[in-house]
Amino acid sequence: MNDSPHLPVLYKEIIHALQPRQGGRYVDGTLGAGGHARGILEASAPDGQLLGLDVDPQALAIARETLAPHEPRIHLAQASYTTLSSQLKNLQWDSVDGIVLDLGASSMQFDTAKRGFSFMHDAPLDMRFGPHTLQTAADIVNTFDERELADLIYEFGEERNSRKIARAIVDKRPLHTTRELVAAIEAVSPRQGDRVHPATRTFQALRIVVNNELTSIQEVLPQAVASLRSSGRLALISFHSLEDRIVKEFFREQSKELVNPPYEQIYETERKAIVKEVNRKPIRPSEEETKNNPRARSAKLRIAEKI
Repeated sequence: MNDSPHLPVLYKEIIHALQPRQGGRYVDGTLGAGGHARGILEASAPDGQLLGLDVDPQALAIARETLAPHEPRIHLAQASYTTLSSQLKNLQWDSVDGIVLDLGASSMQFDTAKRGFSFMHDAPLDMRFGPHTLQTAADIVNTFDERELADLIYEFGEERNSRKIARAIVDKRPLHTTRELVAAIEAVSPRQGDRVHPATRTFQALRIVVNNELTSIQEVLPQAVASLRSSGRLALISFHSLEDRIVKEFFREQSKELVNPPYEQIYETERKAIVKEVNRKPIRPSEEETKNNPRARSAKLRIAEKI
């Protein structure tokens, strides 16, 4: 979620975490509308540079306008952050001073009805971050068997009613729009007052699978750490427990130091810690920010510094 009607999620905290400086090199791997990137460029003026990546051409076009005053210090590419290493190689950057990744879908994507990310709008079941992704949410709900659907809704949506929902989806197929999917879900899992909408977790699961989100996070983390210079920082914002768990476990593992391993652990060798965790507990948005931007309420920021 890379942007809000005002500032991007955890904007001040990101700028404070990365501590942009003159002449520094930075990466925004989830560029969105360019809010975080603009802050980094302003703080690293007059000669700091930034590489911005996004698979969404609509987001990239908006970011290009947002960041136009900072030409020629910006380098933008329509690409996934999983290509980070090759993108840096193309620029002949051997290391960078800071990287920010704001995971998940952006507010702009949720608010663009035709993209199919939100159950609040009726639209085709698409949910792709970028046009080069072949499989849509409609492909999944109409071709996966009931068990496959139940498993992915449970695993990626952490939805307790996954089996009932999967059965309802199969019974109502074919489903082509978000409204049709919501109706199928509500038939077996009715809405209850102000509680989370019963379609929320299923929509999350489908979006994660369509865009291969969790695997992408696992792919980019080692590249990001390897790309940082000494004392460079990696800042990641996640929006649900599955993302945060991957980031937390990776940071913990990379911050471990193994000296004189026990004899019986013959496959363990002495190893120095690669990063240190700047914050052991995630940084959460302020009450003021969540009031202005309700979508920020689940955001968690974790920061690691290269040793």
